[in-house]
Amino acid sequence: MSPTELPAADAPAVTLDCRGRPCPIPVIELAKGLPTVPIGAVLEVLTDDPAAATDIPAWCRMRAQDYLGAEPVPTLVGPDQGAYSHRIQRRS
Repeated sequence: MSPTELPAADAPAVTLDCRGRPCPIPVIELAKGLPTVPIGAVLEVLTDDPAAATDIPAWCRMRAQDYLGAEPVPTLVGPDQGAYSHRIQRRS
């Protein structure tokens, strides 16, 4: 993919794997990672930290970015159990 091309609307441009890392690390990684994606692209944060369900949407509101929601990582057993994929669309 060239730097001017955006991935498909449902595909994240970047995925940050923050599983196993407690608060505030997922939000810190989000803040560092968002500038690496083009405006309009989606960044995905994988995390099993329960605080991220509140922290990531709040960070997006404070930074005027679009929080697209969270979905469970589709794993029934193993280390990904309880992990969520949070998606953020970069607006600026």
